[in-house]
Amino acid sequence: MSVTISSELLGRLLAEAAASPDVEICGLLFGAAGSIEAAEAYANVAANPARTFEIDPKALFAAHRRARGGGLAVIGHYHSHPSGSPIPSPRDAAQAMGDGAVWIILGGGMASAWRSVEVGAFVEEAIDPIG
Repeated sequence: MSVTISSELLGRLLAEAAASPDVEICGLLFGAAGSIEAAEAYANVAANPARTFEIDPKALFAAHRRARGGGLAVIGHYHSHPSGSPIPSPRDAAQAMGDGAVWIILGGGMASAWRSVEVGAFVEEAIDPIG
C-alpha cells in the first residue's frame, strides 16, 4: 500500500523537522485512508522531547471533536527523529495501537510512512508525493 501527500506538505514537514535538530517535532495527519490532505503541528509535551514525543491530549481530543463535527478525519500523526533515521524506534512500536493509523517519521532529511497494523507492529507504506 501507499499514502499520498502533496509535495508541498511533505516539504513543509521535512523543513519543520530540519529546523528542530534537538527536539522531536510532532503533529496530526488529516484526510482519508490512503490520502494525507493536511497536517497540523502541535507542541511536544513529552517529559524528554529530545528522545520521544507526546501530543498534548487536549489538542488531540479537540482534533477528534472537529472531525466528528464534519472536519477532516484524524488518520495518524507525524514526528521526527532528530538524531536518527526515519524508521520506528522501540518506543514508537510500544505506542503502536494496531488501529491502522498512519505514522510519518522524519529523520536525516528523509520521510517514511508506516501503518500501525497490530499492537506493537508496523508495516512500511510507500509515500506517493503528488503535485
